[in-house]
Amino acid sequence: MNKYIRIVLVGVLMGAAEVVPGVSGGTIVFVSGFYERLVNGIARLTPFSLLELPKIGFATWWKKYDLGFLFVLFGAMLVSILILARGVSYLLAEHPVGIWSFFFGLVLSSIFVVGRRLLPLSVESGLALGVGVAVGMVVVRIIPFEAEISGFTLFAGGCIAVCAWILPGLSGSFLLLVLGLYQTVIAAIKNFELLTLGYVGLGCVVGLMCFSRILTVLLARFYDVTVALLVGFMLGSLTKIWPWKHTTSYQIKHDGGQIPVVQEPVLPGAYEQLTGGDPEIVLALAALVTGFFVISLMDRFAFLKESNAERDME
Repeated sequence: MNKYIRIVLVGVLMGAAEVVPGVSGGTIVFVSGFYERLVNGIARLTPFSLLELPKIGFATWWKKYDLGFLFVLFGAMLVSILILARGVSYLLAEHPVGIWSFFFGLVLSSIFVVGRRLLPLSVESGLALGVGVAVGMVVVRIIPFEAEISGFTLFAGGCIAVCAWILPGLSGSFLLLVLGLYQTVIAAIKNFELLTLGYVGLGCVVGLMCFSRILTVLLARFYDVTVALLVGFMLGSLTKIWPWKHTTSYQIKHDGGQIPVVQEPVLPGAYEQLTGGDPEIVLALAALVTGFFVISLMDRFAFLKESNAERDME
């Protein structure tokens, strides 16, 4: 039961992260200790695996492809997205400093937790880390454009966004925003527009099946270099989720509201001068510490789990 509670918690945090443009659900699962299990599970699950079902029986088939883990994780994430979409949107509008500080703490803690496992850095890992930082910084500064909404663009958007979702530091929501599809997808989630969600979901499935295989090979053959690259992505993305930002460009929503598009990180004092908003430093610190603590706690449980497994083997 404790194992499944932990999986549910990770799924809920992944769903909450994916609602926010700029925060990666992949970061959450990466630091939780489930990353390789998730990637390997997705890579192994193909349409051809269904052919084994009549031969080996449902129970054996379910266990062989780790479907209990995948079902609980994705189920918790989906429920979290459906429930939290409105709440997170409200917090982003009414308390942006607090919500961004919380996720900044999550990602910052994730960098420390994962990065310390790479020490001391080899030359190859150091180069991969630098490349990851550069790519992350470039991606978060891409200026969004408007795409024509069609079944194909929704499918393609799902393929691209899910690749970012599974990569720590790169946000699927942000890439949907870059592609001009974020508003459409969020509206479809809120209004249960099944056709739109079907196109995006199909793209996500295809993207996951293809990209997970690439990640599986990289993690198997070049583990330290791949992890260093992923940590670099997270480092490069920190400017996107800095709590105090000055927005220089907006995207107009269908209902006349505004979505921040181009934002520059600033200090709390400059934030108050430029925006007229309260920097809410006390709230920001509390939220940041909370986010940092959540990841540290998840890492602690992951460490205890590994230690217990090692003792069992002995």
